[in-house]
Amino acid sequence: MPLARSLSMTSLNGLPQWEDEDLPVEDLLLFEVSWEVTNKVGGIYTVIQTKAKITADEWGENYFLIGPYFEHNVKTQVEACEPPNPAIKKAMDTMKSQGCQVYFGRWLIEGSPYVLLFDIGSAAWNLDRWKGEFWDATNIGIPFHDREANDAIIFGSLTAWFLKELSCQFDDKPYVVAHFHEWQAGVGLILSRSQKLPVATIFTTHATLLGRYLCAANIDFYNNLDQFDIDKEAGERQIYHRYCMERASVHCAHVFTTVSQITAIEAEHMLKRNPDVVTPNGLNIKKFSAMHEFQNLHSMYKARIQEFIRGHFYGHLDFSLENTLFFFIAGRYEFSNKGADMFLEALSRLNFLLRVHKNDVTVVVFFIMPAKTNNFNVETLKGQAVRKQLWDTAQSVKEKFGKKLYNALLKGEIPDLNKILDRDDITIMKRAIFSTQRHCLPPVTTHNMIDDGNDPILNTIRRIGLFNNRTDRVKVIVHPEFLSSTSPLLPLDYEEFVRGCHLGVFPSYYEPWGYTPAECTVMGIPSVTTNLSGFGCFMQEHVADPAAYGIYIVDRRFRSPDESCNQLTQFLYGFCQQSRRQRIIQRNRTERLSDLLDWRYLGRYYMHARHLALSRTFPNKFEMEPCAPPKTEGFRFPRPSSVPPSPSVSQHSSPHHSEGEDEDEDERYDEDEEAERDRQNIKSPFSLGVLPQGKKKQHGEYRN
Repeated sequence: MPLARSLSMTSLNGLPQWEDEDLPVEDLLLFEVSWEVTNKVGGIYTVIQTKAKITADEWGENYFLIGPYFEHNVKTQVEACEPPNPAIKKAMDTMKSQGCQVYFGRWLIEGSPYVLLFDIGSAAWNLDRWKGEFWDATNIGIPFHDREANDAIIFGSLTAWFLKELSCQFDDKPYVVAHFHEWQAGVGLILSRSQKLPVATIFTTHATLLGRYLCAANIDFYNNLDQFDIDKEAGERQIYHRYCMERASVHCAHVFTTVSQITAIEAEHMLKRNPDVVTPNGLNIKKFSAMHEFQNLHSMYKARIQEFIRGHFYGHLDFSLENTLFFFIAGRYEFSNKGADMFLEALSRLNFLLRVHKNDVTVVVFFIMPAKTNNFNVETLKGQAVRKQLWDTAQSVKEKFGKKLYNALLKGEIPDLNKILDRDDITIMKRAIFSTQRHCLPPVTTHNMIDDGNDPILNTIRRIGLFNNRTDRVKVIVHPEFLSSTSPLLPLDYEEFVRGCHLGVFPSYYEPWGYTPAECTVMGIPSVTTNLSGFGCFMQEHVADPAAYGIYIVDRRFRSPDESCNQLTQFLYGFCQQSRRQRIIQRNRTERLSDLLDWRYLGRYYMHARHLALSRTFPNKFEMEPCAPPKTEGFRFPRPSSVPPSPSVSQHSSPHHSEGEDEDEDERYDEDEEAERDRQNIKSPFSLGVLPQGKKKQHGEYRN
């Protein structure tokens, strides 16, 4: 029997290297399977797209992604090419010879990974036969009317067929690892195991099917996790077959992973298996060469948002834009799951606090959640037209004024300011002022909503009375469409919009990870999250005082809804009390946390999962010393020693505090010193904890 290879990795220039020289990467093939490869549906697309570079750096030409073929996606995202591996080409040719269309190319994203795409339509004639084979293997029946489940059967059967054709060509090496994401790809895993293919399998659930359905139904989910009759709940929601597909995938996989600790707890009860590894989601972090470039971008895009506000609130612009803060919530329109219900209630309470304390701060809140609409609201379009007209009027008057001033100065005269504007100029300006008169309130929504009488956000706004009155210190704008730089209303892409805002608010009840607050963090924008989101739990674990770094974590797990809402209100009110200087300091700290979310550090968890799968699938070939999943013990930001601008420590006994307090605090703040101290907490990725025999782990070896 050949000697078992010890699986461990060392780091070289931040990239993983195999420690065993007898096991080159060429002896391994990695396939990552997902319905969202080149096909954006939700957050899994972001996970796979952003992780591709570090995985391609590790696996080189032996890394392949498998997904569905959609012509409109392939035309814009994929460059066709021949497979570099003759075994893959032979497997593809075999499938093509039997009538299945298979496409191969490079996905045009960072890392340029190879993609293998199956045309579901070309193989649909096999559906009934494949359903029968799936029934024979699992006793799971798929109803004919569930198109998504039928597509999953076709996609999974094609994946298993390909892996079978591939593995049949290998006597020994290379060893194949297949990583499946979510239940839509899980059929391929189930069939691979039922056919006893020599493939190491990993299954990752990014959210359990039943968990999402139950939370959307306003059920007290987390306090009753062990009380649910799982089969009954799935059956009542007509997703029993999908649930069975998901659960079978989980139990068939050699290694099961989830994206966060909170989802791991959920999976234990919903899917009846504890995850082997928690694999947090990361992002590709691109640092600016100039330290404060992201602050400049914030100022630039904030000015663009201010232009939109000038038009939207024309005739009611009696608040200072310099004292206006922009908050936003964005994501799928899941009213309760995304926390929009709690956010609106907190905004009502925040409006009361700001009015009672006569605070001069105004808060404009954007809801960027796509819903069904007819078109743009006429009143909203008119507002932008009025703003443009006023700008053109001001420019023409300014030009005439400038010429007269220039001619007077050439003559050596100080012009008479009473004569420099003639009667026509005064008339033009008066007409412009009259055009800004408005006989209605600024609209709450930018679009005409279909069935607005039953829209939960609009109904809640009606209930709490946030109609953008002059006396309201909190203004609401619902933008029921994804942002685009080509929009006639708010011509900004999502990233540009986020950079221009002051605070992202995501008080989610069900959020297995939460890319929206993570994206805010890497752009240096503070955000609100909860301890029921994977991101919030991750930050609580790795940052001693998250609020000081601009990550406000609402406790929605151990407090009542009313207490959680009060806590959210205090976070928002405390943020409104910060000085401009405090907000700048906080944005600097928030941006420094982006290192925590870099795939160069979080990729270690996926590496560990792959090693574990190899050792379990090929125990005679690979061994893995008993160890816990990789830890990040030294990977922790301490509480800043200077100027903590978090509401808990920066709130004053009265809303009117002295300027001297801010000056004293600012003197204690040294940006360079604090940044250097934080940088020392994030170092190069370290070993996964699997050591060759004979080497003892030294105390503190995994600490930074």
